Parts: sequence; structure tokens; C-alpha cells
Amino acid sequence: MILHAPHGSMRIPPAFRGHFVIDDAALERELLALTDHGVDRMVRRALESCDASAVIAGVSRLVVDVERFPGDEEEMNAVGMGVLYTHGAWRERIREVPDEARAELMGHFECYSFGIGQLVDRALEQHGRAVIVDVHSYASRPLPYELHAGDQRPPLCVGHDERHMTHSLLGHVRDAFRDLEQVDNEPFAGSYVPLKHFGLDSRVQSVMLELRRDHYMDEGNGRLDRAAVDALGDAIAQLAEAVAASG
Repeated sequence: MILHAPHGSMRIPPAFRGHFVIDDAALERELLALTDHGVDRMVRRALESCDASAVIAGVSRLVVDVERFPGDEEEMNAVGMGVLYTHGAWRERIREVPDEARAELMGHFECYSFGIGQLVDRALEQHGRAVIVDVHSYASRPLPYELHAGDQRPPLCVGHDERHMTHSLLGHVRDAFRDLEQVDNEPFAGSYVPLKHFGLDSRVQSVMLELRRDHYMDEGNGRLDRAAVDALGDAIAQLAEAVAASG
């Protein structure tokens, strides 16, 4: 079991702040809108009571989005939010990425992908399968950047790709989060699988948990309801334990 939290950081290293063409207030607005608040805490909470590995991104997705596809197949390129964002939540230009920084940031992306790929390979060698739980959050109301804003917005969007999903895993998700209304692949679809395994190895299973933020935080100021966050972390741990017990 690998718990993955790629979008929970608000950290923008000082060396990259100058690439942003917006002021501090506008940058804070983008971070409030686009950060998966609380998910890092949920994952760490889950690790206290389950046997799993975790990968938690250390920089904001506004700097480099480690979960995007790096090529033309990435649909978010259409709104300037591929691996290296040039535009933000309101479809306004927020950054110019110099060529020298682009090479460095894409190097970070490749190292991140390589590291998770190795972790998955070790799981396959030791257990014959690898299960990724990809933890995210999303706003209760659509933001302008969203390409599927007309979709349902349930308390829990369960994202998955049929090539990397089993009935057993989906059943464990349903049970662990039985107190939340769930909808599959709306408004966000799919789940993270390392590129070297994506669409190629069905032993790699992956599910994305998109938790609607109004269930555990104040979306206006980013303040977390810590009890609610911890309860969600416990549900993630329950999911991990059920997957482990199922062999």
C-alpha cells in the first residue's frame, strides 16, 4: 500500500518565487484555491495505525505538478496547468518559466516519478501487487479552471481507471467511506499510476480519493476542522488495513 499526497504543500521555494508575475495577495489566493488542504495530515494520521508507505510532495503544485502527464496527452495543458503551471485557478497568467528553470523543474518531476516507480517495483517484487491510494481534495463550488465543472460534486469523488481497479478495491473504498456519498470519476477522473506502469501492468492498482473540502475545513480561510481531518485519516487507515487483509 502506497499513500500518495501530491498536492498538499503550500511551499514555494524562494528561488522560484520570482517566476510568478502576481503579487503576494494573488499568490495566496491561488494557494488557497488549489492546495489540497489537510491531506498531508490525513496521510500522516493513517500511517500511525496502518502498515503502508507514503509519498508526500514537498513543494506546491504551482511550482511543479508531479501528477500531470508530461506530454500533449495532458488535458490540463489547455488551461495552462500542465506539469509547469503558467495559469491559475481563474485562468489568468500567474507565471513565466525561464528555460533554465524549466529544465530544473522537469528534472524534479522526473526524479519524483522515478522514485514512485521504484517504490511500486519493490511492492510488486515483495507482494505481487502494489496499491496506490491517491489522496486529494476539491472545492465545493467549481473553479474557472475546471474542465468538467458541470459534473456532480459529491462529498467523495472516487477516481479510477478500469485497467488499474478491481471490484475488491472499490468495495473496500465503499466500506471505509460508507458515511460519505460517493460518485465515481466526477468531477475528476482517474488515479495516479507511474508512467512506466500506466496501462501496462494490472498488478498496479490505484484509487483517487477526492474529498470535498467543505466537509472538513473552512474554504474561505483554509482553517481545518482537525477532528474531521483525523476522522478521514482513520478512514484511509481502515482502507489500507482492509486491502492488506484481502491479500
